[in-house]
Amino acid sequence: MTIAHPTRASLALGLAAELTAAVEQQHRALDAFAAGDPEPLKVLYSRRDDATLANPFGPPVRGWSDVEPTLERAAEHYRDGYATGFELVSHVETAELACVVEIERFESRIGGVPNVGPIALRVTTVFRREDDGWRIVHRHADPKLSAQPAEVVLAR
Repeated sequence: MTIAHPTRASLALGLAAELTAAVEQQHRALDAFAAGDPEPLKVLYSRRDDATLANPFGPPVRGWSDVEPTLERAAEHYRDGYATGFELVSHVETAELACVVEIERFESRIGGVPNVGPIALRVTTVFRREDDGWRIVHRHADPKLSAQPAEVVLAR
């Protein structure tokens, strides 16, 4: 299912209202992230020591003290971008945890590329209910959207 606009997740996710609001807020934050602004996404993260981030630009990190600068560095790779949509693959929600698997789509300048171009990421986001609401406790994003040969898993 494709969500054409990043703030319209509530139409398709089928999650409880409070979690749907958190996912929609994340989608808006990712829209800003594609333009190089990490601040709205940083607000959504858990500040606990078990928060993790695995993005396409480096190894996974654990703990807010490592997640925060990793988000900032990742956002530096993006310029002049915006979210174009989110495809829900699956979701699971309990009273304390939720997992959302999506394909995120953007248009952005990335790295040293001079033109705005399409970006697509497969993403797993785990939310945890904390004292102040749902927070991102884990995010993994990578650009692998098609079948890969088995050899790609070999360490290099």
